[in-house]
Amino acid sequence: MGVLFEAKEEQKRAGLLEDFIQKAGGCAVIDGGFATQLEIHGASINDPLWSALCLINSPHLISKVHLEYLEAGADIIVTSSYQATLPGFMSRGFSLEQGEELLEKSVKLATEARDLFWETVEKIRDHSYNRALVAASIGSYGAYLADGSEYSGCYGADVDLNKLKDFHRRRLQVLVEAGPDLLAFETIPNKLEAQAVAELLEEENIEIPSWICFSSVDGVNAPSGESFTECLEVINKSKKIVAVGINCAPPQFVHNLIQKFNELTEKVIVVYPNSGETWDGVAKRWLPSKCFNDEKFKVLAKRWHDSGAKLIGGCCRTTPSTIRGVSKVLKKTN
Repeated sequence: MGVLFEAKEEQKRAGLLEDFIQKAGGCAVIDGGFATQLEIHGASINDPLWSALCLINSPHLISKVHLEYLEAGADIIVTSSYQATLPGFMSRGFSLEQGEELLEKSVKLATEARDLFWETVEKIRDHSYNRALVAASIGSYGAYLADGSEYSGCYGADVDLNKLKDFHRRRLQVLVEAGPDLLAFETIPNKLEAQAVAELLEEENIEIPSWICFSSVDGVNAPSGESFTECLEVINKSKKIVAVGINCAPPQFVHNLIQKFNELTEKVIVVYPNSGETWDGVAKRWLPSKCFNDEKFKVLAKRWHDSGAKLIGGCCRTTPSTIRGVSKVLKKTN
């Protein structure tokens, strides 16, 4: 009976997301770069907390960005909690309780923006919007370190499975209690952290559908150098993770990775790459991409959908303009 119940619960979780995808026309659009848009509106986030700093200083800008992506056609908006961690907040002088309140606030701001937007568009006849889902962002351990290790997977010999589970546990609990529709584990760089996430979801008996996205710096493997064959073996065993994919990798990697993931998993495939721009660490600025403007991104998004991705959006340096183009081409296709 226990095995049968677990199988039914797994089908139910997967079914919730699949039903939403079908309602969206066969492919749901995720929002785009959050920190990028906050900076456009004048937020200063050159800080270890990154975009989570606005939970403290400028929550109104977070609401504004959520609304901009909803207006652009996003079916799923991701909370501002990617780099929001309890140790991070406590290092800035906040108590544990205050840190938990800030995590809850990230979900509340997204949910309120979604509900406000939906209340407005419901009054419009023949609109093309869907009532969006809110995905609580859970960045990797490397994102908390703010040393670029989410793009290397090199956490050091003292970081083991239990340490990673302990790091993620309370943040996961708080975000779940805040009531998002989805959980988005982002820029996971190695098999060890993927295993920690999968085991933690089981240990905490999380019923909210989750996706897990790896990053990639070579378009072939996880940043750690481990093959995606190894990494997805862990994911495929999880009854809690319903979608898997890639985020914050260059767009030119995505098509081949979708094809690879199609061979390795039956879970929903999710992709939201960056704009293709590169970070100049010496000059401390982004170098423009000569290949991947919004128009090219839109064309590629259709190709990614045709290849099998069912959740598509953008990451760093993409904007509401990018997502508007993606939404239009995907909804037209569907």
